[in-house]
Amino acid sequence: MGLEQAVGDSFLTTKLEDAINWCRKNSMWPMPMGISCCAIEMMAFVAPRFDASRFGSEVMRFSPRQSDVMIVAGTTTYKMSKVVRKIYDQMPDPKWVIAMGACTSSGGMYRTYSVVQGIDQFLPVDVYVAGCPPRPDNLLNALMILQQKVQRGESRGSSMAIIGEFPKHHHPHQLQAVEQ
Repeated sequence: MGLEQAVGDSFLTTKLEDAINWCRKNSMWPMPMGISCCAIEMMAFVAPRFDASRFGSEVMRFSPRQSDVMIVAGTTTYKMSKVVRKIYDQMPDPKWVIAMGACTSSGGMYRTYSVVQGIDQFLPVDVYVAGCPPRPDNLLNALMILQQKVQRGESRGSSMAIIGEFPKHHHPHQLQAVEQ
């Protein structure tokens, strides 16, 4: 049964922008920034049990020039933030950022002079994933929310989303911007 027999003399119309966004959302290649313990859960995210390949994100690219999504997983120090920003700047547009874990989103339990209290101080974050460490299925949920944002044409921190529950003392300005 060919496509011609299934649809007959029908045709499909759409906007070019919608078709491009559909292609982008189904082929998001992550740039893993596994800085500390959350990286183990990020590795499980692409393992067979959670299977990120269902969403077109199984290809972890360690070259920023071949990546669409940066997943920052773990505690980021000020010294490391310059490297993370440089790698982000090397990624082609459009690009998106997922902040994975409490340490990435708000500094976590590290209230010291050397730890960045949230990567949103130097990167535009699109999706926050709560937890210490967050489970791989939370990261899958973040990827699905990011795919919805890409389908709508949103990017670069335009309207952030928070996955899971943050304690009240972590980034109170982020709790006002929850998107479902």
